[in-house]
Amino acid sequence: MSEGTVYLVGSGPGDPELLTVKARRLLDEADVILHDKLPGPDILGEIPDSKREDVGKRAHGEGTSQQYINDRLVELAQEGKNVVRLKGGDSMVFGRGGEEMLYLADHGVDFEVVPAVTSAVAGPEVAGIPVTHRDHASSVTFVTGHEDPTKEESAVDWGALAASGGTIVVLMGVTRLPEYTEALVTAGMDPETPVALVERATWDAQKVATGTLETIVDARDAVGIEPPALTIIGDVAGTRERVADFLQNEPDT
Repeated sequence: MSEGTVYLVGSGPGDPELLTVKARRLLDEADVILHDKLPGPDILGEIPDSKREDVGKRAHGEGTSQQYINDRLVELAQEGKNVVRLKGGDSMVFGRGGEEMLYLADHGVDFEVVPAVTSAVAGPEVAGIPVTHRDHASSVTFVTGHEDPTKEESAVDWGALAASGGTIVVLMGVTRLPEYTEALVTAGMDPETPVALVERATWDAQKVATGTLETIVDARDAVGIEPPALTIIGDVAGTRERVADFLQNEPDT
């Protein structure tokens, strides 16, 4: 076993007040913090530069490779350091935390997983959209909009999702929005189904766009929604219109 420990820590959606108590303590105690871009500027700004290593990745293969991150975690732990691997949201929800966990175990490194508020739920919530609601949705499905590019075909069955009758939350899918909204309509989902996009939920730069499967691409472009953002598809997305004026966490525009 290694002398140091790696903590796979989720930072939540980005508001420092939504960090768990344990995450806050581990950030204070860590020797080194390997972080992505997604924890948000307010959280990253509180970490001393001497402890930070930016290993953020971007789409299309830009940024730090996952193999480097895996090896760096093992290297630091074997040096006896306590390491926080800090990710946005929850590290096990489309955050590759599962891959890092297995890699650490395969290399004899002690680790601990620290769960967090996942942005897949928190993002819609702060925009006034419950992912489930008695009158609108009894189920919710979380989907990645950015699959492994080496796959020969998508593992997402948009036809089955169109027939599910529940809420669909797409993470990391802003650029592919035209593709999957068209796929859902083609599979039989009503083109008037409400859709919302939430960019940088809980950050000062939070933006929201709303529309339908038929209009959301134009709404995205009009508002200027860019990654990182969530797509919420289903009747629950229509609740925002009724509550937005009363949301105390709504950013100033």
